[in-house]
Amino acid sequence: MSLNDRPLRLGVLDLVPVLEERDDAAALEQAATLARTAERLGFSRYWVAEHHAMPNLACPAPEVLLAHVGARTERIRIGSGALLLPHYEPLKVAESFRLLAALYPGRVDLGLGRAPGGDAHASMALSGNYLENVRRYPDKLRAVAELLQDRYAFEGESVVARPRPAVPPELWLLGTNRKSAEFAARFGTGYAFGQFMSDADGEETLKAYRDAFVSSAFGSVPRAIVAIGVLCAETEEEAQRLATDSGMLFRGETTLSGKEAAPISGDRLLVGTPEKVRGRLEQLSRRFGVDEFLIVTMGPDYDRRLRSFEQLVRAWDAV
Repeated sequence: MSLNDRPLRLGVLDLVPVLEERDDAAALEQAATLARTAERLGFSRYWVAEHHAMPNLACPAPEVLLAHVGARTERIRIGSGALLLPHYEPLKVAESFRLLAALYPGRVDLGLGRAPGGDAHASMALSGNYLENVRRYPDKLRAVAELLQDRYAFEGESVVARPRPAVPPELWLLGTNRKSAEFAARFGTGYAFGQFMSDADGEETLKAYRDAFVSSAFGSVPRAIVAIGVLCAETEEEAQRLATDSGMLFRGETTLSGKEAAPISGDRLLVGTPEKVRGRLEQLSRRFGVDEFLIVTMGPDYDRRLRSFEQLVRAWDAV
């Protein structure tokens, strides 16, 4: 069974890390390399995250990087995971992603979030009063939804987000708790749960989304994805060592005692051989009721990050 034939779909969520003491330009080039590799391996999506003024993360503008990645790939869906809506006006967001959808028909996902994406001063420099912008989040979501459906009006006058692509972008909301799940359910969008960075009960959060889901122009049934940390290697020992060396130590899942690292476990980060990780993903698929995961892999360096994705695919190829 190949990755393309599997019952479980896998995508990539790229935080665009700056590794190996390289510069930001190298990190962005590696993002494109990861997207091309993911397409070759059969991954369903490549999403990029938005962060501001963080020295180790190189993508403050997902829509710009996605334009670059779209031109260097052919089939894989590309999207934001997430574009941080409190910082922006809805018309600009809708225009940017409609433009991407016109350039890359049938391939574009607009994933929205409400996190600041940086520290307080970066957030204020970007968009002023962040808390006030978060208060306006439901209104901004409604405006984006209306713009994507060509039914938005400003002061009673119709406003159209151009261009009008033949295939509109898919709308997703991202989050790590019940509040984000409730927004996704209310607006009838897809929902991506950030398990890799959440203390919330994913099973309970996804159930809340499904129970409250309201059919909309974006979908008649709930659609859910879980984003989860993964690091694969040939052996369990090597995977644990790489996870420790990479600094990808998710809070609450790794403790250090002297120079010895305790085994990494839990649902935020899956570490081990390809077969072990595949088994855990299948277990979580049944527990969460999802058939798609976004894989987040930092890795201690770019080569081993790519090899982790290749190792994960091997678990399906071996069947």
